[in-house]
Amino acid sequence: MMEVSRREKQAGITPEADIDTCMKAISVNGLERSLQTDYVLKILGLDICADTIVGDDAMRRGISGGQKKRLTTGEMIIGPTKALFMDEISTGLDNSTTFQIVTYLQQLTHITKSTILVSLLQPASETFDLFDDIILMAEGKIALMEF
Repeated sequence: MMEVSRREKQAGITPEADIDTCMKAISVNGLERSLQTDYVLKILGLDICADTIVGDDAMRRGISGGQKKRLTTGEMIIGPTKALFMDEISTGLDNSTTFQIVTYLQQLTHITKSTILVSLLQPASETFDLFDDIILMAEGKIALMEF
């Protein structure tokens, strides 16, 4: 770890703090899965319920609907994936949470050089601005393409 920090200083690189912490954490042999999982739980706001049983019946409440939605997103992004197809990941989430998740997905694509295709219904303008490429559809047809 010290060697990586030394080389960053030598090259004049100042990585973004969150990304730097994540990348250094998952590079530690033997701890990769645990640290990556902890990081994704924190980004998705699920660290507060990490030890909660999800729940599957009326007798056990488990986690909320929004937390289940974020958990599904987390399940998709854990692991060495080069392409993800995510449909309506913002349904049931507030704008702030959606923005946070899309920000993380944007960072993930830039770090791992992966491709993520996301469909969103009426995203907030701040979330919309995070995407590198846009295909806007109306009535089943492409209305706009920005690359």
